[in-house]
Amino acid sequence: MTDFPRTPPRFSATFTPAVNAEIRRAAATGIYDIRGGGTKRHLPHFDDLLFLGASISRYPLEGYREKCATDVWLGTRHAKKPIHLEIPVTIAGMSFGALSGPAKEALGRGASAAGTSTTTGDGGMTEEERGHSKTLVYQYLPSRYGMNPDDLRRADAIEIVVGQGAKPGGGGMLLGQKISDRVANMRNLPKGIDQRSACRHPDWTGPDDLEIKIHELREITDWEKPIYVKVGGARPYYDTALAVKAGADVVVVDGMQGGTAATQDVFIEHVGMPILACIPQAVKALQDLGMHRKVQLIVSGGIRSGADVAKALALGADAVAIGTAALIALGDNDPRWEEDYQKLGTTADAYDDWHEGRDPAGITTQDPELSKRFDPVLGGRRLKNYLKVMTLEAQTIARACGKNHLHNLEPEDLVSLTIEAAAMAGVPLAGTNWIPGRNGGW
Repeated sequence: MTDFPRTPPRFSATFTPAVNAEIRRAAATGIYDIRGGGTKRHLPHFDDLLFLGASISRYPLEGYREKCATDVWLGTRHAKKPIHLEIPVTIAGMSFGALSGPAKEALGRGASAAGTSTTTGDGGMTEEERGHSKTLVYQYLPSRYGMNPDDLRRADAIEIVVGQGAKPGGGGMLLGQKISDRVANMRNLPKGIDQRSACRHPDWTGPDDLEIKIHELREITDWEKPIYVKVGGARPYYDTALAVKAGADVVVVDGMQGGTAATQDVFIEHVGMPILACIPQAVKALQDLGMHRKVQLIVSGGIRSGADVAKALALGADAVAIGTAALIALGDNDPRWEEDYQKLGTTADAYDDWHEGRDPAGITTQDPELSKRFDPVLGGRRLKNYLKVMTLEAQTIARACGKNHLHNLEPEDLVSLTIEAAAMAGVPLAGTNWIPGRNGGW
């Protein structure tokens, strides 16, 4: 019998090995998968955009000899004491509970040394973070865990969290193994019991009630503190417009590449929009209301480099926030702990089981022995260095485009490599004047 060549095995593009493994896990356990981090699927992102450096039609600035400013004012609309930051890169809200005390201290140290702000996260304010943060934003969340009017007054700004990019429309999670005595006391919870945060605030049902809440917070803080409103990237045009109508000083829009301490994997991968699609819509809402640059826009979700910062600002943002990147800068997912990651059934750069509280790096844990591995002084120094590099990279690009301030970057400085990114960002496909969905072009 002739031995004919056999067709090699082919994997399905729909039922991939990863999909099949998840089906088997679900069938075996009967529970959905929970993890931390952000989406792992490929999405149109800042890498799909390129800057058009200056030549003859635009005049570049000379290296480090000509000034390119990086500072930003936040909260100039109503607050008596708006925030002035040296750089437009802030640290996003990450809770004590999700992170260890030393990690929160390191975030405060690094942000302060770089001239920017950090943010509390769910569960309240810690002395480690307040004591080492020159500028601290206090998050006011649906759970109200750890909410204290005195801490509102001690903060430099207040961020009302309506939604988060990794889970817009969903609440937070903190599993029982991370509810230590201290976390339980701060959140008024039983030790060791899973904590599920509400998906919406308990004392309002719509944007009119948000206006009342903002006024209440202004009264508590004597109209001194800027009031931010943070939304997950889902309907950014309408959410931004309603936040402005309610009286927000700053709007924070978090795209689906943003991370979380813990939520359902199906949420992370299938709910929300890429930050690239969110920024132009939020900016248009501000422009239509005549409030662009009067109400500041902070964007977050997958910001990794100075190029990302420059692109976000060119699209119209005033500042960006980083979370996952900040943790990596501190030392999370570092290959030096590879042996320990292997024992957990994972590997460095893939570890996202932050909710389990067994982080070998001592960052996303409440285990006192693991926390001892992390040096907050060294971590703060690493974060400062990272923020400095991001800022220098953004300045380099701005100078190349002939701009003496990062905020002078504009959409006209950008082109897209893909049709999808061009349509989302509202910039032309490279080599054409075509913006998909907006003009005929060529």
